[in-house]
Amino acid sequence: MGHFRRVVTLRSLVILGFLLISIVLFAQERKPKFRVIGFYTGRNDLAHISFVHEANQWLAESAKKYRFSYDSTSNWDNMNQNFLANYNVVLFLDTRPDKPDQRIAFENYMKRGGAWMGFHFAAFALTPSAFPQNWDWYHNEFIGSGQYKGNTWRPTSAILRVERGGHPVTRNLPDKFKSSPNEWYSWQNDLRKNQDIVVLLSIDPSSFPLGTGPKAWEIWHNGNYPVAWTNKKYRMVYFNMGHNDLDYEGKTNRELSHTFDNPAQNKLVLNALQWLGDQ
Repeated sequence: MGHFRRVVTLRSLVILGFLLISIVLFAQERKPKFRVIGFYTGRNDLAHISFVHEANQWLAESAKKYRFSYDSTSNWDNMNQNFLANYNVVLFLDTRPDKPDQRIAFENYMKRGGAWMGFHFAAFALTPSAFPQNWDWYHNEFIGSGQYKGNTWRPTSAILRVERGGHPVTRNLPDKFKSSPNEWYSWQNDLRKNQDIVVLLSIDPSSFPLGTGPKAWEIWHNGNYPVAWTNKKYRMVYFNMGHNDLDYEGKTNRELSHTFDNPAQNKLVLNALQWLGDQ
């Protein structure tokens, strides 16, 4: 009888061990690979607001599929050391922090090895405007673009050319692909003259003329226009995409395009998130 009890006990321990191992493995599988926080304002420009809503939904869905976590906040006072310590990657979906303490917290986060991804208006700065260039570290050193110089109009698709095919952000992308409609920005600084900037994507010449106007300067006929890049001194990626097309002429403001309806662009963003989150 004692021998039987020892056998039963041994079997019970083995089963319990297998259960514990299974629980641990299941927990590891469910644990996110990295944590992402998206900051946004969502009050300026209906096209930017449209993008923010779309981005938050797409990122939340992608997080479940690709095993990272995604949170979002419109409270820029969360831009502080304690809050940021919970996240591996910070996103700016439209604007930027404007309070001095928020800016210091973000700069320290990046200089201590944090990661960042910004879209479209996150790099906008123009003096004078509601978003002046009054943050030299962010616009000139970190992003590198300096002030906003101009843009195309209305939102139109462009043919984008991959410039660094071997980079993790552009892996498995075609050499050229058609973007979703977007308002494209140009910049005061020549990014190609900055030795710290690595241009990942640019507008291919086959896109010209780009834009429909009606103002002549809103139509680009030639030129060199980077639309995605990284800075070798920081873990960061900036994308110029982030302005959906709306029914401006009909004055209904109905959404006519969606940024994340584009498989190539989606792959680009996911590549960037995984590269930033896994480093």
